[in-house]
Amino acid sequence: MQLSTGSVVRPRALTAVMDGAAVPVPDPEGRLVHLQFRRFAGCPVCHLHLRSVVRRHAEIEAAGVREVVVFHSTAEELREHVAALPFVVIADPGKRLYAEFGVESSYRSLLSPRAWWPVLRALAVAAVELLRGRAKTPARVQDGGRLGLPADFLIAPDGRVLAAGYGEHVDDQWPVEKLLKLAKRAGTVGA
Repeated sequence: MQLSTGSVVRPRALTAVMDGAAVPVPDPEGRLVHLQFRRFAGCPVCHLHLRSVVRRHAEIEAAGVREVVVFHSTAEELREHVAALPFVVIADPGKRLYAEFGVESSYRSLLSPRAWWPVLRALAVAAVELLRGRAKTPARVQDGGRLGLPADFLIAPDGRVLAAGYGEHVDDQWPVEKLLKLAKRAGTVGA
């Protein structure tokens, strides 16, 4: 069952991959949470998207947003791929959070013509990064599969879902600009 604007997310503590710290969602310090669901550790399309988030991370934080990124890989596998990210990454190899938030897998993740160019571009960038020794290849077999669809949620401190986005293909996630507009709108509504 997919969540929609106005749904309420129950409080929970997730575990950060890199340091094992508890990550409360929603945020008890009054920040918005951008809860992103990505695919698997080393996913070239996810990596390319997250690079855009990294480039504007200071701007995102200044807007009062905390990034929390979920992958359906194990923590051990993720550590090799996400060590340099400036935000929290969560492992969900059993896809429990994916199920709870209604995030699906589908062949259309790669079969949609809208995904073809982003996939080719991501593979080209990944190949260059591999040749330079700046990236590792993903595992050949992914326990959670390779056909996941992305999803984005903006969650208020009281647990209300302020915005929800379910991807229709592998590269259908919120660009940073959209996230910042949603955060600004949330600040205006809360004022």
